[in-house]
Amino acid sequence: MANKAKLEALLTLINTSARDAIALYEQYGDVPAIDQMEPHPLDNAVDQVALKSAVRILEGACAQICTTLAPPAHTAINLVQVYDYACVRVAARENITDILLEYPKGIHISELSKKINIEPKKLARIMRLLATRGCYSEVDMDVFANNRLSLILRADNPVKYMIMLHVDAVAKGASVFYETLKDPKIAYSYEPTIAPTMYAINKNGTEGTFFDWMARHDGQRENYHTSMRGLNGIMGSLAVLTQFPFEKFSTVVDVGGGIGAFSLPLAKMHKNVKITIHDLPEALVQARDIWARECPEALAEKRVEFEDLNFFEQVPVKGKDIYYLRNIIHDWPDHESALILSNLRKALGPNSRVLIHDYVLRQLSRKQAEVEASQLGVVVAPEPLLANFGVGNMRSYQQDMTMLLVHNAKERTLQDCLTLATAAGLKLEKVWDLAEACVLEYSAA
Repeated sequence: MANKAKLEALLTLINTSARDAIALYEQYGDVPAIDQMEPHPLDNAVDQVALKSAVRILEGACAQICTTLAPPAHTAINLVQVYDYACVRVAARENITDILLEYPKGIHISELSKKINIEPKKLARIMRLLATRGCYSEVDMDVFANNRLSLILRADNPVKYMIMLHVDAVAKGASVFYETLKDPKIAYSYEPTIAPTMYAINKNGTEGTFFDWMARHDGQRENYHTSMRGLNGIMGSLAVLTQFPFEKFSTVVDVGGGIGAFSLPLAKMHKNVKITIHDLPEALVQARDIWARECPEALAEKRVEFEDLNFFEQVPVKGKDIYYLRNIIHDWPDHESALILSNLRKALGPNSRVLIHDYVLRQLSRKQAEVEASQLGVVVAPEPLLANFGVGNMRSYQQDMTMLLVHNAKERTLQDCLTLATAAGLKLEKVWDLAEACVLEYSAA
């Protein structure tokens, strides 16, 4: 395809994918505006696979056409001159969104400055950068109000907790990443205790893995488990509840289920299912409190049970229908992941299924991507978009870096997943492509 024809094809993809997204919003009411001050009904829909599929193409095509047409120096400096995270950290830590809820018409920066004790001219620069990104609105000069995007930073939104995890702990790891790659004592190791974030924290005399560090800080651990609920909204992961036929099964084991980010919505939507939540004792203390508050009927009807499990050393409860692991395997390097899966394999009955719900890194080679598509039904990006959807799938590669920084772990390619699972005695049955992450369904080999 000639260069100009590629650009025309990308323009067509932008048009069609944007129109697809608009049509999906219209099914729920009006199309959102960047400055509207309330969420759109589609924002909290359980199944956003169609919207995410459209946005994946839209973001990929927009970025690809911008990178093609902009001078390279322009794009290169944009990769590094990014301080959004530092500004979001200020807004999130100071609960600016919650303050602005009391001022629907906006508040002048001088008044906001007094409430949070940050110098007004510096604060104005922070707010203006965020508003330029579409997070907050500058409704008049130096007068700022909430909008649909800034509402994500409300104190009661679990997504805020995931954002806080990134702007604090992950950012610390990123700041020493290069040093860890060059330090001869640790550069070639995948030991979780010396992941970059732990390397940074260890300067304060902390030891162990990121999970060990959290276990010693109740507030950090509770915030972490709340942030896992935020992943429902970020990854659109609850789409698994409508895409996978849970109505055909009667028992589900949520391995490493935490406070129930997946299993609470499962219990509310599929009342036929009896759930076992496996996790460490300290996580289950928090889980029992939350279930008693948010889903007491499941406790009363004995549809949920809580069982302590160290998945490196113990076998999950045996012979259940579904074993579900969301964002578990990606937390661990290969050696630890193999242990988890080997113990899991010992629990399986002949008809049991294992669902591993993670990002799956896609191939940039179109030839390899098309092999995976033909064999396993994974969606390939339309040409001339990069085969992995380019920036439309960027979060999976950023998440891969998050795993490296925090745990010395990784997101895996489909081939990586198959190698790991096959060695543990699992056989891939189906790939459920949910437009951001995938659910890999395995049986006992």
